[in-house]
Amino acid sequence: MLQPRIMPSWTVPAPVSARARQWVGLGGVPVKLMEFQDALQEITARAGDADSPPLGVCSANLDHILHFGAGGRWNGAMEAHTSVEWLTLVDGAPLVAQAARLTGRQWPRLAGSDLVQPLLDEAERHGLTVGFLGGSERAQELIRDRFALDRPNLQVVGWWAPERAVISDERASLELAARIAEAAPDILVVGFGKPRQELWISTYGHRTGAKVLLAFGAVVDFLAGHVRRAPRWIQSHGLEWAWRLMLEPRRLARRYLVDGPEAYLRLRRDSSVSMVPDVGVAGSTYGDSQEADPGDVPTSPPNRQVHPFLPASADADVAVVVVTYNNSDDVGPLISSLRRETADQTMKVVVADNSPDDRTLAELANHADVIAVSTGGNLGYAGGINAGMRAAGKAGAYLVLNPDLRLESGAVAAMRRRMRDSGAGVVVPALLDYDGSIYPSLRREPSVTRALGDAAFGSRLPGRPGWLSEMDFDDESYRYPHTVDWATGAALLISEHTASTVGDWDEQFFLYSEETDFCRRARQAGHPVWFEPRARMWHERGGSGTSPQLTALLSVNRVRYAAKHQPRGRAWLFRAAVCAAEVARLSKPGHREAAAAVMDRRRWSALPHATQKVFPEVGLLSGAVIIPAHNEATVIARALDSLKPVIETGTVDVIVACNGCTDDTESIASRYSGVKVLTVPVASKIAALNAADRATDRWPRLYLDADIELSPLALRDVFLALKAGPLLAARPAFRYDTSGASRIVRSYYRARNRIPGNAQGLWGAGAYGLSFHGHARLGEFPALTGDDLHVDQLFQPDEKAVLATEPVVVRTPRTAGDLLAVLRRGYRGNAEHRAAIGPAASPAASSMPSSVLTLVQLMHATRGPVSALDALVYMVFAVLGRRGARRAYLGAGSWERDESSRG
Repeated sequence: MLQPRIMPSWTVPAPVSARARQWVGLGGVPVKLMEFQDALQEITARAGDADSPPLGVCSANLDHILHFGAGGRWNGAMEAHTSVEWLTLVDGAPLVAQAARLTGRQWPRLAGSDLVQPLLDEAERHGLTVGFLGGSERAQELIRDRFALDRPNLQVVGWWAPERAVISDERASLELAARIAEAAPDILVVGFGKPRQELWISTYGHRTGAKVLLAFGAVVDFLAGHVRRAPRWIQSHGLEWAWRLMLEPRRLARRYLVDGPEAYLRLRRDSSVSMVPDVGVAGSTYGDSQEADPGDVPTSPPNRQVHPFLPASADADVAVVVVTYNNSDDVGPLISSLRRETADQTMKVVVADNSPDDRTLAELANHADVIAVSTGGNLGYAGGINAGMRAAGKAGAYLVLNPDLRLESGAVAAMRRRMRDSGAGVVVPALLDYDGSIYPSLRREPSVTRALGDAAFGSRLPGRPGWLSEMDFDDESYRYPHTVDWATGAALLISEHTASTVGDWDEQFFLYSEETDFCRRARQAGHPVWFEPRARMWHERGGSGTSPQLTALLSVNRVRYAAKHQPRGRAWLFRAAVCAAEVARLSKPGHREAAAAVMDRRRWSALPHATQKVFPEVGLLSGAVIIPAHNEATVIARALDSLKPVIETGTVDVIVACNGCTDDTESIASRYSGVKVLTVPVASKIAALNAADRATDRWPRLYLDADIELSPLALRDVFLALKAGPLLAARPAFRYDTSGASRIVRSYYRARNRIPGNAQGLWGAGAYGLSFHGHARLGEFPALTGDDLHVDQLFQPDEKAVLATEPVVVRTPRTAGDLLAVLRRGYRGNAEHRAAIGPAASPAASSMPSSVLTLVQLMHATRGPVSALDALVYMVFAVLGRRGARRAYLGAGSWERDESSRG
């Protein structure tokens, strides 16, 4: 029988030599490479150090990389909790091999099962107290019996075997941590399994009072004798995984056979020798800011004082933006729950109403401190958010909410703490259904394999691998804070810096996928998206309603998203997967329409989209629209009709500068109340532009050809872009209307559409805008034919932009003769421009001749016989147009324009 040993007094071991340690990143996880004795010495030293924060110790294997590595669900979650430092050691043959490749030397495996016995030896030798948390009660009994024989002097101060429900519940976990703290272990062995043990230690470890917490999941079974270690020769050949799989196939088959390959790919792809550990990692600089304890989340006792919402002009901690559509019954309860949140922070509330009637606005009138904005139509969710954000003014963060939400007290404060402590750009809360259950609101980045998995299984098999499901069904994901790809757009807290960096929400999506797009752009800009489970909101999930058209729009917008962010081939595969999912559900309401819409792009225009009754945000925008017109009686009404909502605002000067007109252009324009009509005696577009510039003092200004139709939404986007800066010039997108044109003309414009350079300049759309500072660079318009080309050449690429607006309509010539007339005028303008300032005088001049560059782009865009024929037609017209332009430039021509499209 073993005799009791006399325990020497505690002394801190000598510091570990720096020569035997090195930081690397393995699969995106910061790992400290160490020799066995060095690791043992460092852990033992921290167990006796009462002045340092608690140390969490874990061993990284492929399973660890799957959970905590690059692209893993819990990536960054351990480091985000600064109350516990982490020492991550290397385990698993693939990680050891990768570490050797990175550093050029071999490092030992430091598995928890190898470290635990020597650590218990050290604890016994130095009189350190030990506690065991996790495993079954039966396993703990077996360990106690063994320790009574083998380690009679080991001071085990507590055994805790909580059910999973306990460690998954915040209040129960706090109570458990308090009981452990009463026992006062120096070392706490935690065996919940990955990732649960690391997450629990990160969140509650500092409350246990333990100085070292060992996240050694399997050691309880090893110590109890439930699981045998692999023979040494199997371990030395890197085959211990096969041994464990043989012993426990049902439990470990997925880990090794399904998840293992994915983790191995991450290991090889995302490893680096120069990875710098973050705050919260042992051996790094320990940050001064402490994360708020879970128990410190504000509650709402009855005597908490609430405050009025602030006006738009005030700088608030949080500006709440709510988009409504027939939500008169929802806004009252939402506002009541928001008022309780003013006890924790200053807030202002903006409601952007898309409703077709005034009932929602009438209900909002009962809340005098709520800023109600009528969008003037139904701009969709993205458009409504943009309108609300512009009306909200300055704030530390912006909270976007669905109107059918109810906030639990302290939700906003919890989201703000997560944003502060993790550096998140976007924070999303936990959403609860009416029965109190957690709604699975977290999502993964859309991909072809996930679309196929969702098509095949839908909501069945919720435990399938993440690469086969866009929706995150795992209950564990909703219990701890962590980074996510995106979440449903019902509630998002966006930092001010993220909002200004990412910019407007993309209104092409109208409804659905707009939050996917915004979160992706936020992540790409370096602003991670975090989930905060302590922020809880009740969601009725009925705000948008449902219909076959909305079901179709949901699928179509997924296709739009893939087309925006994926290469063409992958986007096509994604579209096929979405189509397969709809075909598989043809018997369900709405999916027949969705399948048809996904397959046939022509149906997209009939789906719900932005509409407006009047110009949105009346009174919030100002500027000028200048239309030079020479004998435009057949088209001027068409242009002014498109601007009627703008004219009615009275905040935008619409000026028609009639130059040398001999038809009814002036009288037609004069019929539009609110339009300024100027008479310029000389037939000169340049004279008209300069005269109109002198007739207004409003900025920014958009210059519009009389035969172009511009929507108020497009004008709004141009004005906002120029007002916000740093752009000095911008134009809206455009589309060619070739209806009525001959086949050869349509062929020419098909080829023209395929040339990227034709869509990247300010010229060619018949519309462009200038800010005050942009116009200052221009001065007066010079006497050149191509005013838009001249303006384009004044600015560097980062000073101008083609905006993704609702496109203006450019009607093309209908005949080859009219097309040649337009081309001759354009090429003549190019020649005048080169003669006036030289081919390389402008800051935007290309190093490659424009004709050569166009030819290269045209050839690159040729994909088959039809596009090749179109390219040939384009080149023939280009040659003929240049020849005609040369004759005209030398004095043989006159002003050419297309009359065929003006009928």
